[in-house]
Amino acid sequence: MIHKLVSAPINLIMKIGEKVKEEADKELFDLPTIQQKLIQLQMMFELGEIPEEAYKAKEEELLIRYETAKRLEMQQWEEMTKKK
Repeated sequence: MIHKLVSAPINLIMKIGEKVKEEADKELFDLPTIQQKLIQLQMMFELGEIPEEAYKAKEEELLIRYETAKRLEMQQWEEMTKKK
């Protein structure tokens, strides 16, 4: 009984941490999210809302994240196919 009382807050903190990590990973490595951000960035640049230097810097960052996300996706796919 005491063990459950002590471990419950720890388990809750671990679940919250997992959810935060999941959301952060989605923000950083979710391909549709990155694609959407690239489109929004392009629109902002074309409308003159951001200067070219800022556009190029953010575009480079997003493309690196896209490449990383694609590589992670391929690794997951390879791991799944090896298990079968």
